[in-house]
Amino acid sequence: MYDEDELTTLDPEVEFADPLDQLGPIEEESGPQYDPEEMLPLLESSETQQRMLAARVFCELEDERAIPALIGMLDDVCPLVRVSAAYALGRNTSGAAVEPLVKRLNTDWNGYVRKGVVWALGNSRDGRTLLPLVDALRTDISAVRLWAASALAQMAHVSYEAVIVTIPPLIEALRRDAVAAVRSNCAWSIGQLCRELPSNVVYNTAVDALLETFAEDDDLGVREDARSALLKIGDTRGLQTIEDIEQDGFF
Repeated sequence: MYDEDELTTLDPEVEFADPLDQLGPIEEESGPQYDPEEMLPLLESSETQQRMLAARVFCELEDERAIPALIGMLDDVCPLVRVSAAYALGRNTSGAAVEPLVKRLNTDWNGYVRKGVVWALGNSRDGRTLLPLVDALRTDISAVRLWAASALAQMAHVSYEAVIVTIPPLIEALRRDAVAAVRSNCAWSIGQLCRELPSNVVYNTAVDALLETFAEDDDLGVREDARSALLKIGDTRGLQTIEDIEQDGFF
């Protein structure tokens, strides 16, 4: 369990934005475009600032040649280099990066680094990320739980079996997480995953959880996100229940 004080305040405009935006611009709009041929050697520079700059360049550029060095940078002594490398690996995805990213998620003391790692793991669309992301959703600080909830939606691209395993912990967090923004992301992910399921027990349980949240959650934003998820799923029973609740004036 991590210290909740490490990253406690959630600013929706920041937390729901593209994580790469939080690193800030690496150049002025009118400035020079970075050449990957020049940046690749800098990934292994002895100077921290150069390593960080090079990693941030590969947050925007895709070049598989950068991947081995970026994986190595996950163990850098500087947390700013580690978080930049994590985001770069979220842009330059590779199966070889999954285990090192999982190790970093399990061991890094810095919440910003873990947040970047969770984003990268979600983009990996790899079944090996499922259990680490579920654990992060259950046990990490709020800012990391927020992105773990979103990242788990990527299991829709992994397998049917992964979707079946993913939905129960998302429902648990939807019902119990103390942070409204995390619950909202859970509702969105459940909606994404349900669109990949037939009408079975897991699907019906997920729809029930969204309906419960729509009707009962204390936060109006979470209720609206649950409603949006239900509308996108297009479940007949869900749509009828939404109509009934709204006609009765409960929303």
